Amino acid sequence: VQLVESGGGLVQPGGSLTLSCVASGFSFSSYAMGWARQVPGKGLEWVSGIYSDGSTTYADSVKGRFTISKDNAKNTAYLQMNSLKPEDTAIYYCATAPDSEDFGSWGQGTQVTVST
Repeated sequence: VQLVESGGGLVQPGGSLTLSCVASGFSFSSYAMGWARQVPGKGLEWVSGIYSDGSTTYADSVKGRFTISKDNAKNTAYLQMNSLKPEDTAIYYCATAPDSEDFGSWGQGTQVTVST
């Protein structure tokens, strides 16, 4: 399993970013994909997940602002982030697992910084 995130960067409050996660080494269309984030020195925070049937879940902190999606033809998952806040600043990690299992395979992360 290999997961490679991209799309992070510096954005002003209220701005938008789209993170991408290119996957390989497993049956992408039948696996769940997810995103989590971590601020250095703090624990990992679950952000969002999308399952093989297309159902999605979101943390309350991002609901209504973030949208998760996946393109099975491109083996890529996305996290569209709108109305970004300084508290969204973190390293964002992509993860995957079979639908019925806990997320156990992770990418290397991409930094998102929301600041003026």
